[in-house]
Amino acid sequence: MFFNDIHTRIRFTFLVVIIILLLVIGKVFYIQVVSYNKLSKITEDLWSRKMTINAPRGDIVDRNGNILATSLVTTTIYVVPNQIKDKEKVSKDIAEILNCDYDDVYKYVSKHSSMEIIRKGMDLDSSVADKIDKLGYDGVYLVVDSKRYYPYGETLAHIIGFVGSDNQGLSGLELTYDKYLTGTNGELKYYSDGKGNKLEIPDSYVAPTKGMTLKLTLDIELIKAVDNEINNAMDKYDSESALAIAMRPKTGEILAIGSKPSFDPDNYQKYSEEVINRNLPIWMTYEPGSTFKIITLASTIEEGTVDLFKDTFTDTGAITIDGSTLHCWKHGGHGTQTYLEVVENSCNPGFVSLGNKLGVEKLMGYIRGFGFGTKTGIDLNGEGNGILFKNENMGPVELATTAFGQGISVTPIQQITAVSAAINGGNLNTPYVVSSIIDDSSKSIIYENKPKVKRRVISKETSATVRFVLESVVANGTGKNAYIENYRVGGKTGTAQKVSNGKYMVGNYILSFIGFLPADDPEVIVYVAVNNPKGVTQYGGTVSAPIARNIMLSAIETLGIKEKEGGMLKEYSYLDVKYLQVPDVVGMSKEEATKTLKEFKVKYTGNGNKVAYMSPSANTFQSVETTITLLLN
Repeated sequence: MFFNDIHTRIRFTFLVVIIILLLVIGKVFYIQVVSYNKLSKITEDLWSRKMTINAPRGDIVDRNGNILATSLVTTTIYVVPNQIKDKEKVSKDIAEILNCDYDDVYKYVSKHSSMEIIRKGMDLDSSVADKIDKLGYDGVYLVVDSKRYYPYGETLAHIIGFVGSDNQGLSGLELTYDKYLTGTNGELKYYSDGKGNKLEIPDSYVAPTKGMTLKLTLDIELIKAVDNEINNAMDKYDSESALAIAMRPKTGEILAIGSKPSFDPDNYQKYSEEVINRNLPIWMTYEPGSTFKIITLASTIEEGTVDLFKDTFTDTGAITIDGSTLHCWKHGGHGTQTYLEVVENSCNPGFVSLGNKLGVEKLMGYIRGFGFGTKTGIDLNGEGNGILFKNENMGPVELATTAFGQGISVTPIQQITAVSAAINGGNLNTPYVVSSIIDDSSKSIIYENKPKVKRRVISKETSATVRFVLESVVANGTGKNAYIENYRVGGKTGTAQKVSNGKYMVGNYILSFIGFLPADDPEVIVYVAVNNPKGVTQYGGTVSAPIARNIMLSAIETLGIKEKEGGMLKEYSYLDVKYLQVPDVVGMSKEEATKTLKEFKVKYTGNGNKVAYMSPSANTFQSVETTITLLLN
């Protein structure tokens, strides 16, 4: 009855229409306002096609900002097959420019896909890219890309590492700091319909963001000197391998590091995993030989078990311990000598005596305190541990051999870090190669590495005595070949017999030398090891000491190390070129100057009878073959 009334039916119909209109309006509002961004993005995703633009990796630089690894700008060809009308012509023209096979290009431009990268069209330089660009073909896109570049090639390969084809770090610092070096990729976006035909909508471009800069403690000039020296050692002695490390002993900063054999990071695929993964200065383990005697020396001085300058030891050429005979390198021995001379002469029986006086617990306590047997914590991957005896497994023979660096195994980085502690005042530092990480966009430092002292191992007074003794080794002992006139150099030689299948090899040694300067306040320490050099007398003082000397000479120039007075005079043999301190003759008469400079060649210039100026200057050490020029006034 209610709906029989026409007015009621009209009102009801009107209400229904109003409700439907409100629902429609609400739906339109929801679509246009509430869901607009979501639906717009869905629509855009259906139309849009993206080309990823790889971000350049961050640079790796040395301590002075010199580029060690960077990204070069290149270009990559992308093709959208459905947008290319004349596939044969496009393929022919691109193939000619790329100097590649027509069929190789055609297979990409004729595929049924939304987008393809032409493999031969990757990493193009600007001249080739310009030629492609001038063709102006639809469906052919040129996208700026980047390619990793290592300006020093093999020189730093084990440290810097390398990246894969996707620009991801695979080894070395490139791997360890990949998340910092990797930038944020950009993109080029174009719009097309379902068939791939380009729509008349402007392309959009989001620029990539470059990765962060990795600043190292290394100095490329010193690294080049190291690389040159170890290359020469490999060539001259036909060695199996060679390595060198230069460090600031007070801080643990690595200034230079290198080893051979190495590899080319741009062509790493051509090398074996053995060559690529073995960063010898931190991975290689071997018996250290006599360079390890520095640790026994430091322990002895700290404990005060002998007076180096007064107490004596008589070396007959061998010493018998628990039925085993241990020989000195010098046939017949050194005779009676002070313990200072034991160190200068690198006398094995003398160091056996020092080890016995210390005992197992004390000696091994110091050895572990100096960091042997555990990783140093250097910020490079692949570090080795080395091998030490357990105290309970050490008998008299093991104690004796450990005292002179035999029967244990260490890494080069452990060796140089430990000796740094022995000469820097007694602090064991953590070595490191990364100085800071810099955000290029804000120019801010997001991470800074600072020296880290693990512990004090010996006192400052003991360290000072160790430096004095090691300076004496270079001036008067086995390290003479590392002596540098007008500078104070300390150091120790090492000759370690190699082990194979549990037996010592005959005539196969690792020859090493560790040296530092200035001896009274060390600014740089250098460790060199040459593996199995041939055609030479196998002593560390003969092979490795001259190499270390050359590296230290480079460090003097690179680091600006000044001359030092008060050093020990070298004890010369008849084979050495003799150096003497030049007397000051300014103000003397010509006759007096001639007598005073009788050890040198003298040349006069100018008129008069008194010396007004001399070159080289007074008080410097010069070869007796040097000509001293005197200006007369």
